[in-house]
Amino acid sequence: MDRRRWLRAAFGLAAFFSIGCPRAAELPPLRFALTFDDGPSGEERNNSTEIILDTLKDNPTQNGIKAIFFAQTRSSEGGATPRGRALLARECAEGHVVALHDGSTWGHRNHRSLDDASLEASLADGIADLAAVSQRPVRLIRPPYWAFDARTFAAYARHGLSMLLTDVSANDGKDWGFKASPRRYLHMAAEMRRLRTRLEAAQIPLADGVAPIVVSFHDTNDYTARHMAEYLAMLVDQTREAGLTVAARPFYDERDLLEAVALLRSSTTLPALDMVPWWWRWIDW
Repeated sequence: MDRRRWLRAAFGLAAFFSIGCPRAAELPPLRFALTFDDGPSGEERNNSTEIILDTLKDNPTQNGIKAIFFAQTRSSEGGATPRGRALLARECAEGHVVALHDGSTWGHRNHRSLDDASLEASLADGIADLAAVSQRPVRLIRPPYWAFDARTFAAYARHGLSMLLTDVSANDGKDWGFKASPRRYLHMAAEMRRLRTRLEAAQIPLADGVAPIVVSFHDTNDYTARHMAEYLAMLVDQTREAGLTVAARPFYDERDLLEAVALLRSSTTLPALDMVPWWWRWIDW
């Protein structure tokens, strides 16, 4: 094959593989909606929820970040303690969104395993607890263990709750024993590659030309709390490493807009497994 024929063939092959695979410049910029599960912490010293709130307010990546806190309102280790209730009030006062994870005294039970009466009580009590603190409607829920079905989904809807899952998980849900995450950079890089695939397939709706990306952490994890500033920088860096762009202000920093994009990204129909962390699909599905 002569040089001209070889070049034509090469360019034709490149054009073939470029179909349906947008370049980074053709993909929307990303903006991160941070979420935290399982809190608030009730610890009096080195409180992980408090450390995270301090970091969101003041850090090298972007000051004044707002987040959604999915709370366990009656946990004996958090929401039911004076410290935990004070932190819920602080979250509201500082412009974060408080949302429901669980409203029962037994705490963090799989909603699919609850009978109808227990599920109804958990939702009603949790909503009442949060509304009393925030003086705002409670609109969002994230089910414990990411576990839902048609029955629990219908219960959420009856209570005016939209289910928000996640696009990117820090995989930091362990709250006992060895909590360090030595593979956190490799893990986040893999999450961003999966995210890019979904963006290329136009599976994520846009808000004002930006893709709102839901990121999940756990504010009861003290390792996460100590490394929160690192995680914020990591999200931006790994986005760029994946060939994607971030918005001028990478994180949402206004409560009403954050809640609005969360409602946009919330699940309104079943199934919603593309927003369940892939390893939990193996466990619960």
